[in-house]
Amino acid sequence: MNVELYDFDLPEELIAQTPLTDRSASRLLTLNKNDGSVEHHTFSDILEYLRPGDTLVLNDTRVIPARLFGVKEDTGAKAEVLLLKNLGEDCWEALVKPGKKLKTGSVIVFSDELKATIESEGEMGGRVLRFLYTGIFNEILDRLGQMPLPPYIKERLEDQERYQTVYSKHEGSAAAPTAGLHFTESLLQQISDQGIDIAFVTLHVGLGTFRPMSVDRVEDHVMHEEYYVLPQETADLLNATKAREGRVVAVGTTSARTLETVAQKCGNGPVVKSSGWTGIFIYPGYEFGLVDALITNFHLPKSTLVMLVSALAGRENILNAYKEAIEQKYRFFSFGDAMFIY
Repeated sequence: MNVELYDFDLPEELIAQTPLTDRSASRLLTLNKNDGSVEHHTFSDILEYLRPGDTLVLNDTRVIPARLFGVKEDTGAKAEVLLLKNLGEDCWEALVKPGKKLKTGSVIVFSDELKATIESEGEMGGRVLRFLYTGIFNEILDRLGQMPLPPYIKERLEDQERYQTVYSKHEGSAAAPTAGLHFTESLLQQISDQGIDIAFVTLHVGLGTFRPMSVDRVEDHVMHEEYYVLPQETADLLNATKAREGRVVAVGTTSARTLETVAQKCGNGPVVKSSGWTGIFIYPGYEFGLVDALITNFHLPKSTLVMLVSALAGRENILNAYKEAIEQKYRFFSFGDAMFIY
């Protein structure tokens, strides 16, 4: 299956640069995955599409201030680091700039209390860094780090919390689970009052999810692994939902990937608590085990995320819906509008 099948033309002006003042005031395109029909709403209208007995599954990861700026110790040249994955023992997988000058053995100084040595090199600017510091690493990171906004966002983010969901809890992501940015505490309360269960999973989002594919064939792509947790409380809610023939509604592709990772582990049996690393890659032909419906943002052309939503709704339905969204000038990507596939 050729990656080009998932390409489309997106005008640059439709890439949202700033979040709306009211999270739930973004637009909502609904897509019926069975007949391909599309309707246009405001995000708060999601209440009309959720039913008593459904369970909404949210990813409660929290973005860390993962972008660090420093200098090479020997030359004083500027260096930039983006933390991706905590490997333990003060080692992190990271992306660095400029990649050509930051080789194994290079030392980057961020402040008097924090420096890092590059221990090994990987692909596409990837490095393993070992940090040396005085004090508590997370507190230093809070002081020195910046929010790692995606490269297509050029505007400065005035309120750092707007790149966090209102229910973010467990720190560890290099990017926000952006479908969740549309929810307010008030809207979540209305959903709960309507008889819809709310469950949580954690998947710490790495940049591999968003990286452009460097292969021609979809099947040749290898996903970057990310750490996930599905607690027993969530497993119990999912089992009860399926037993009463309610729908499991994933909020975001990260929640969907977590749920489907666990579905594959559990097979035909009941859902049980689970944690670990997942590199699940969902593309058309995939049979969903747990996810019935999905709330998601609009994604980049030829991305693994466009392939995931195409697996759920069908490639033609997705490309038709995206075409209409572009014609109707929906806002795309992290701070953009939302879509509900049901």
